[in-house]
Amino acid sequence: MNHDALRLRARLNRLVRDFFEARGVLEVETPVMSRAGNTDPNIASFTVEFGGRTDGAPRTRWLRTSAEYPMKRLLAEGIGDCYELGRVFRDGEAGGRHNPEFTMLEWYRVGWTLEPLIDETAKLVRAALALVGREASLRKASFREVYREALDLDPMTASLAELQAAFRGEVDPEGLTRDDWLDLLMTHHIQPAFPAGQLLAMHDYPASQCALARVVRRGDVDVAERFELYLGPLELANGYHELTDADEQRARFARDHAVRGARGDVRPPVDAALLAALAAGLPASAGVALGIDRLLMTMLDTGAIADVLAYGFAQA
Repeated sequence: MNHDALRLRARLNRLVRDFFEARGVLEVETPVMSRAGNTDPNIASFTVEFGGRTDGAPRTRWLRTSAEYPMKRLLAEGIGDCYELGRVFRDGEAGGRHNPEFTMLEWYRVGWTLEPLIDETAKLVRAALALVGREASLRKASFREVYREALDLDPMTASLAELQAAFRGEVDPEGLTRDDWLDLLMTHHIQPAFPAGQLLAMHDYPASQCALARVVRRGDVDVAERFELYLGPLELANGYHELTDADEQRARFARDHAVRGARGDVRPPVDAALLAALAAGLPASAGVALGIDRLLMTMLDTGAIADVLAYGFAQA
């Protein structure tokens, strides 16, 4: 147990609250347990069973993997700019850089697009690094630019065979989709080479990786209006220009369920309350989730998440 890391975490939490207080962004708290779960095929959720009176409601509740859905409900109700700093839970994620429970900072800016949100996210990360006497430059580049520079191929138009040929290593190709190959190229060949001391905001992802972001036309291709922020090779944050179309969101949930069904995975209940909020009118906004434990890892220059926790999963 690293007491100095816990003291630094307390300082970081205070910095986060001061940062948003100065900007008029409201701190909120939303439920940790929900009737609905995260349908994303790449994220597994924990469930708990409620033993009390339910009046016909489901006993099974899903632990949140982020605060996104209830925060968007608050936005639709007119809460305005808001943030939450709290614990989230993801099943099966335990290892050097992952812990099944971790701290996430999530915030939403009404009327914003990605550009100012990227700048604000970088400003917060830089303020955090300053606590330990460190600095970082900021680079903004599209998904397309990053892949072209690193691999001399266009990730938006390259064929599956071209993506497979660019991968240098042994991997079982059975069942891997085009997006899977793009992810493998990122994690194995591109991301490890990101320079230390640089914040990279990579934006305009393939439309097939839209998650809960809007899809727009950029020149000759459709792109998802989202960004990921890296400090060196470590991913810190993931942000979206938020989708506000309830019908499109319902269709995306259905696609997630189809993928999960084909794999034989659990299909968490769709969040009907979120769909209702979108239908009622989610204001145009941009939001981002930032991993506090990941940020602390970079501040302390460690590759082990256990170094920034009171007790890791093995000791909990």
